[in-house]
Amino acid sequence: MSNFALLNNVAHKNLRVIRNNTAQYGDNEMSVVTFPQEFRAIQNEYPIFFQKNAETGKFIPVALMGLRQNENLFLSEKGWDAQYIPASVKRRPFLIGVQPPKPGEGNQPSRMVYIDTDSPRVNEAAGEPVFLPHGGYSPYLESIVDLLEYIQYGTELNEQFVDALLANELLEVVTLEITLKNGERNNLAGLYTINEDKLSSLAGGAVAGLHGKGFLECIYMVLASHANVIKLIARVEAKLSNQ
Repeated sequence: MSNFALLNNVAHKNLRVIRNNTAQYGDNEMSVVTFPQEFRAIQNEYPIFFQKNAETGKFIPVALMGLRQNENLFLSEKGWDAQYIPASVKRRPFLIGVQPPKPGEGNQPSRMVYIDTDSPRVNEAAGEPVFLPHGGYSPYLESIVDLLEYIQYGTELNEQFVDALLANELLEVVTLEITLKNGERNNLAGLYTINEDKLSSLAGGAVAGLHGKGFLECIYMVLASHANVIKLIARVEAKLSNQ
């Protein structure tokens, strides 16, 4: 369970964060949310699909990292075995939240940084310090704040991207049926991707609209990323052969 608290340099002055990536710290996830502005880096390593958020019912793009629940094929004894770690992984154990304005402070809500104090990464003995001795942000926390702003922008961009896909009826359900060499079958349901037939038949105005928003490039990155499914299978096979 998570226990997010508003970060402050009094209650949390001695906190440190372990940055290692292991299953112990909750990194053994099959998929994580990704964002259009990182698609170029993501599509070099991971397949990109879409899933429905169980709480909101809205579609979100995800980077697929395993073929089974609680499986991340990019975790190794040396850490994360990929050149790029998704932003939604690197931000842990922090979140950005919105705090309503206080009376007399205008109508604009302020964005605040929260930390999961129950995360096994958080302690007072090992890892990166969150604050400097005099109470200022450490270089690590400064980088986290920048990352959280990046994710906030990406979250807004995700909504716009998905809205554009739905408006053009470009999303379709897909099931990945994968049989490994040992006979094990993995059926990955609940995934969505781009309908290439509908994409190719879009009117010129619709294509221009997607291109103008930068979403046409995102679409092709999603489609190109599917070649990485083969890489995931290869990682599974290599893992099984070493057992």
